[in-house]
Amino acid sequence: MTSSLDMVRARDGDTLDALIWRERNFGPADLPAVLAANPGVAALGPILPKGQPINLPAIAAPATAVRTDVLNLWD
Repeated sequence: MTSSLDMVRARDGDTLDALIWRERNFGPADLPAVLAANPGVAALGPILPKGQPINLPAIAAPATAVRTDVLNLWD
């Protein structure tokens, strides 16, 4: 991303959590940052109006753990 915020528009019937998952694979832990980037969006209710602009902040992807200890039950 070239800026700290990207803007997307809500589709018909979108909820904020569905929109942020679809657009950026953001989960529940990212919702506070998205709400902070969109003052007043919570007052719109659970279903966003079609075409509502939503700013998506740049959020670093969490580091994924790599498991090296594999247990095979038949070994």
